[in-house]
Amino acid sequence: MIKLDPKTTALVLIDLQNGIVGLPLAPRTGPDVAQRSREIAGRFRVAGSPVVLVNVGFAADFGDALSQPVDQPMGRPEGSLPHNWSSLVDGLKEAGDLTITKRQWGAFYGTELDLQLQRRGVKTIVLGGIATNFGVESTARQAWEHGYAVVIPEDLCTSVSEELHQMAVRNIFPRISRVTRSDDLAFAA
Repeated sequence: MIKLDPKTTALVLIDLQNGIVGLPLAPRTGPDVAQRSREIAGRFRVAGSPVVLVNVGFAADFGDALSQPVDQPMGRPEGSLPHNWSSLVDGLKEAGDLTITKRQWGAFYGTELDLQLQRRGVKTIVLGGIATNFGVESTARQAWEHGYAVVIPEDLCTSVSEELHQMAVRNIFPRISRVTRSDDLAFAA
């Protein structure tokens, strides 16, 4: 059991949005991760801890998207993204939650995430979302580099394949975070 201080801990959820949650994912479905995330977000709200919901979004012409040459580029649709692609899934956001829009995998670079966490006295981030080895891993690395303690409930994450999910959970996360399950988190009295 990992005990969390509600005064210095925030929940940060990555890319639980309409255009991503419905993709083919493993080891669990996007709707499953979204439901588990709704549940843990409720626990954080009751404890008085910040809930931060991060989505990714781009201009219609993708002028604000990264476009460096790589060997395996992520696909982009022809034209602009579908309507509501970047919108958070229904039932996730509640009054008082912070929302951050990013333009790349990690949630810190080019956003005010660090500033908002610091102003709220956050020292520990509980992190989950989609995809384990892209947005979640990039944000976990950046959080660790910013000096935050990072806790990753593995059951709040999923990816484009079980292999990529497990690669991050087994090989990367243990070096920069505490890996657990959402049921093994509790707030200190």
